[in-house]
Amino acid sequence: QVQVVESGGGSVQAGGSLRLSCAASGLTFSNRAMGWFRQAPGKEREFVAAIMWGGGSTDYADSVKGRFTISRDNAKNTVYLQMNSLKPEDTAVYYCAAGRQYRSSNLYQDRAYDYWGQGTQVTVSS
Repeated sequence: QVQVVESGGGSVQAGGSLRLSCAASGLTFSNRAMGWFRQAPGKEREFVAAIMWGGGSTDYADSVKGRFTISRDNAKNTVYLQMNSLKPEDTAVYYCAAGRQYRSSNLYQDRAYDYWGQGTQVTVSS
């Protein structure tokens, strides 16, 4: 059974930092890109960041470039999202997703991913 489980969410003041983790099991992790998405209240889910299976290539939404860093540890089947200089507009439920095997294109799209976690809440206060 495939499981994708996020952790590390919480409440922080603007300018602060959080590190999200996402542990995947029941799947072949090392040949899948991994992504982070988020959904704020009343808004559609949006792409945040993605990382290729080898970790050598990453992509970010313009809104988080320079502030967020995605990384992965294939030995631990885990992907991370380091979030710095957080802003109130970063408040959302953050979702981790496991990409389709060997898929490398359009990782900003939901349909590039097979499995999703339940999400973890991030709240940034001003």
